[in-house]
Amino acid sequence: MAPKLSLLLLLTMLLCSHSHGVHLKETTMTLYFQDYSAGANATVLPVTGIPGRVWSFFGFGTIFCTDDPITEGLDKNSAQIGRAQGIYVTSALDGSNTHVLISIVFTNEEFSGSTLEIQGTSRQHDAVREVAVVAGTGKFRYARGYATFETVYFDMEISYAIIRCNVTVMHY
Repeated sequence: MAPKLSLLLLLTMLLCSHSHGVHLKETTMTLYFQDYSAGANATVLPVTGIPGRVWSFFGFGTIFCTDDPITEGLDKNSAQIGRAQGIYVTSALDGSNTHVLISIVFTNEEFSGSTLEIQGTSRQHDAVREVAVVAGTGKFRYARGYATFETVYFDMEISYAIIRCNVTVMHY
């Protein structure tokens, strides 16, 4: 009985996976987050944290809200293609990890109205941080994949960073 049941389950899985005739597409792209963490035009700010402790990227319990412009090139004056909107939570007691919940909201003509949803642990001390792409909307419906983040420029004096985001997703 068990071999017949196993065969039946295998055949059912094969039929279900091919019954719609829809094939996943792979999309890869490189985006640049223009990140300002101080000043009148800050795009990422701490919104709460543990009372009596310094709120910082390395301070456990600090929660940040972000709305970074995303450009197609490294230069902040290159074409804006979207916004990175969401929250970061410094989630490791030693400040080494941040939990990331980011929506990439596209505003450019090609993907306007579409989003990619990024969620997971970002290891702050790593040069390149990898986080899961867990969903998408519009042209990225049912997206899944990964994104890597790398700080390619940082000006401490004005608290400005450029973060390269390489995204690879499978979607319908």
